Amino acid sequence: MTLLHIDSSADTPADSVSRRLTGRFLTVWRARHRGPVRHRDLAADPVPPLTAAYTALGRRVERAGMVPPDTVPALLSGPDEEREWALTRPLIDELRTARTLLLGVPMYNLSVPASLKAWIDRVTFPGAFTDPDSGESLLAGTRVVAVLARGGGYGPGTPREHHDFQAPYLRTYFGNLGVTDLHLVTADLTRADLIPHLAGLEHLAARSLTEAEQRLTALAAGPASRVPG
Repeated sequence: MTLLHIDSSADTPADSVSRRLTGRFLTVWRARHRGPVRHRDLAADPVPPLTAAYTALGRRVERAGMVPPDTVPALLSGPDEEREWALTRPLIDELRTARTLLLGVPMYNLSVPASLKAWIDRVTFPGAFTDPDSGESLLAGTRVVAVLARGGGYGPGTPREHHDFQAPYLRTYFGNLGVTDLHLVTADLTRADLIPHLAGLEHLAARSLTEAEQRLTALAAGPASRVPG
């Protein structure tokens, strides 16, 4: 019942809606479930961007037939690749052992923060989440709860609906990894009280936040995964 909790907001908890909402989920989850919690703050402890040594190692692994992580050390070539693998393997292990992944994802410039993208780029190593015998995804039993906080309104039917490259990206990314238990929880208009052209929409912002809180409470109190194990 391990929970991996990742925050990517550059704001402090006092100023970050996504951090407050992931904190709410975590409080309810801890009251209902037993198991370790691993918290990774990508703003305070950023994941280094990829280097040429990472990509060279990744290509070598692909040529070897997408070998499991335990086999990768035998394919390392030189200290640069050893360093890249040392940075990458712990992130892979964290995600592989998590039954629930909780993500705090503010919208930055219509998409996800660079800090989260750096984590995604590094953790998505060739073969890391594929069973070498069956070819099935090792994340099929992982529940992913992504908390999306957006300063404006991007919901269905809004003028800026097609400007949302945050939710579609996460949905496509995790679907490509074989995740079937994905929940995107959105809080829209989080800056309605600060941005002049959003004035008058504060009631919609409050409703969106309340709905996000209620949904996260229900998700945190429910089963940790749809797949036993």
